[in-house]
Amino acid sequence: MPEVTRTYEVRTFGCQMNVHDSERMSGLLEEAGYVPAAPGADAADVVVFNTCAVRENADNRLYGNLGQLAPRKAATPGMQIAVGGCLAQKDRDTIVRRAPWVDVVFGTHNVGRLPVLLERARVQREAQVEIAEALEAFPSTLPTRRESAYAAWVAISVGCNNTCTFCIVPALRGKEKDRRPGDILAEIEALVAEGVSEITLLGQNVNAYGSDIGDRGAFAKLLRACGGVGGLERVRFTSPHPRDFTDDVIEAMAETPNVMPQLHMPLQSGSSRVLRAMRRSYRQERYLGIIGSVRAAIPDAAITTDIIVGFPGETEEDFQETLHVVREARFAQAFTFQYSKRPGTPAAEMDGQVPKEVVQERYERLVALQEEISWAENKKQLGRTVEVLVAEGEGRKDDATRRLSGRAPDNRLVHFSRPAEPVRPGDTATVEITYAAPHHLLAEGPVKAVRRTRAGDAWELRTAAPAEAEGKGVMLGLPRVGAPAPAAESAGGCTVC
Repeated sequence: MPEVTRTYEVRTFGCQMNVHDSERMSGLLEEAGYVPAAPGADAADVVVFNTCAVRENADNRLYGNLGQLAPRKAATPGMQIAVGGCLAQKDRDTIVRRAPWVDVVFGTHNVGRLPVLLERARVQREAQVEIAEALEAFPSTLPTRRESAYAAWVAISVGCNNTCTFCIVPALRGKEKDRRPGDILAEIEALVAEGVSEITLLGQNVNAYGSDIGDRGAFAKLLRACGGVGGLERVRFTSPHPRDFTDDVIEAMAETPNVMPQLHMPLQSGSSRVLRAMRRSYRQERYLGIIGSVRAAIPDAAITTDIIVGFPGETEEDFQETLHVVREARFAQAFTFQYSKRPGTPAAEMDGQVPKEVVQERYERLVALQEEISWAENKKQLGRTVEVLVAEGEGRKDDATRRLSGRAPDNRLVHFSRPAEPVRPGDTATVEITYAAPHHLLAEGPVKAVRRTRAGDAWELRTAAPAEAEGKGVMLGLPRVGAPAPAAESAGGCTVC
């Protein structure tokens, strides 16, 4: 009797690094013979939770989800549940103790062991808990199932050497480990050969790249090298740290045509006193100096940021300093967070925890100010002609409004009128901006030009594949020297870098 093909589902929580890891998990499972569960299906044979430990209630969220699956697993012989990611690395045996119906627990350093652990749990009929203390192999050596045919993540490093008092990521991801530049470029070239036109360089502290391989100028060199990859139209990166943001990086951004005029630069607080308590190795003046240098070199750059409100000990005066930086920097967008305790971090034990109602009131003031600035900055785009990379899933109302959506070079979201000629995700459309809202732009007039691209061809090839191949995403094998890569909750490594 032929063996029945087993289905899988990966549920991802957290940052871009987790999205990246989930693509690896999917690639590993498909290489092992699993197939994706149909969208909306009641149950997959294997459900994998890729967890985040950044939020205070991350464990409650996980155990709530596991609890919902318990009856289904009890009623479904052969169903398996696996838990990986940062919370698994942190809690280890606790997960199986609190949720004994879990079959596999694995960490951030041994993603590649997932299929083996699932099979061992199935054969031995007992939970398998395997947590590596150090990275076994750089994740890019693993197979990848990319959701996008035209855009991909490329990890250039893993881990982080910083000691921010609010962040537990270094303890779970380890010290920074850099890939060799040749391996990164080999992966990018392989992606472009598959039809990818946009890549995002990914790292917990992406612009510290080079510290592990003894070359402090390596990140700027890498950006310039990306400019020499034929067919690569757009290059982005996330998330940098102000400490390592040097003039050579700004020059490389300004002088490399396919590096986009966009920068995500986490602020966290505008108060130098709070930054010191956070162990952020820059102060307000240094941060605003970086913003000024970027704007001088790239006048049209859209700059976004992360901000934490209500860090322990934050006074009204400290908060006013944050509002001052927001007014001066004029961010295109800010990802704002109310401080919540991260168990295991120094900040969780600090004196001066700010009352919830005070944090909420400050948060609302910050959001209102940033909304006003975002809207004003977007209004400056009126009348501009931009080339939009058409995307899949960016416009939730596109069908109802007869529009298409995509990203401008500066990463602003643009909705535009659907032209008469076919436009595929991965193609580009040249449009004129006619309306601005705080979080998006509209181009209500006729499309000026459509450019069919190899990326659009790749999307069309994937969607025209036979039924049995549909839903598999884009599988990228590895040139042994390099690797594959992928296609987040908010920007910024783990949203708080």
